[in-house]
Amino acid sequence: MKTSFVSTQALQNALRLQVQTSQNALNQAQTEATTGQYADFGLSLGAGAGTAVNLSNSVNQLQTLVDSNSLVNTRLSSAQSALGQLSDNAQTILNALLSVNSTTDATQIQSASTEIKNAFEASTSAANLSANGEYLFGGTNVGTAPLNDYFSSSGTDAKTAYDNAFSSYFGFSQDDAQVSSITGTQMTDFLNNVVSPMFEGSDWQANWSNATDQGMTSRISTNEVVTSSTTANSEGVRKLAMASVVSVEMLGKSLSNDARSALTSFATTATGDAVTALDADRSQLGVVQSRVSDANSSLNSQIDLVKTQMNDLESVDPYDAATRVNTLTNQLETSYALTSRISQLSLLNYL
Repeated sequence: MKTSFVSTQALQNALRLQVQTSQNALNQAQTEATTGQYADFGLSLGAGAGTAVNLSNSVNQLQTLVDSNSLVNTRLSSAQSALGQLSDNAQTILNALLSVNSTTDATQIQSASTEIKNAFEASTSAANLSANGEYLFGGTNVGTAPLNDYFSSSGTDAKTAYDNAFSSYFGFSQDDAQVSSITGTQMTDFLNNVVSPMFEGSDWQANWSNATDQGMTSRISTNEVVTSSTTANSEGVRKLAMASVVSVEMLGKSLSNDARSALTSFATTATGDAVTALDADRSQLGVVQSRVSDANSSLNSQIDLVKTQMNDLESVDPYDAATRVNTLTNQLETSYALTSRISQLSLLNYL
């Protein structure tokens, strides 16, 4: 029989390796017990790790849609507010026109003209409202103010076009004393056949608008895209601008009663149409807001469902994790105790 000797250093090194392994395992077990999820998905799930990655990507994509919908909601709410201001201003203009419908009092007529001008200037500001650096009524051209200021001190193409149209049709300028000779029939023909086309199609876009006909579109869910803005080319804005311009330009002139009656009748009808169209735009945006809200509810439900699947796949048994923590802690304490005892096994202690 042969006896082999084992040094205390070899015993210490063996225990040291065991302690290191146990510490790593304890750290992993503590992480899992704290988070409730595997510390190393790849190692624990194996081939199932690909499924976990796909589920995580799905959550990120759905959350991105929810976040972008927040911006869409901001745009829609701001546009609703601006449309409300436009509608209120149009109603102010309508009331001013009705107040002078059958009067010849110059002071009252001039007061109504000033009120209409102020309301239209406010409408121009509302139509040029921006949110998050984007013009709300610009359509897809969100970087440029959509509506040119007709009353700009530097002059505008719209003002020039109107003045030229008036002088070409009547043969004299608006400031000429001959405006008093304009008949009701002439005024009606001028407004219907000369002025109205100026607020439509290419004339409107050349002289008034920098907006596009197509509004902004936004994806609000994985399979739903909506138009999330309106445009300054809408009927409501055009009709409001037309009624405002003809009222401001001619209401205070020395027109005959028939001519002024034709003017106020035309402007009143256009303003009423503007109110109706603007309110229709508000209703349409309200429908879109409702769809965005429904989409968010659906997206959040999908996120919760996918997260539940992820938790089922990635979660650990909390009882098992706690048990492993206790077991590994006891093993480490035992290893520390043995290491301490072995370190004391030296002949020097017995000499």
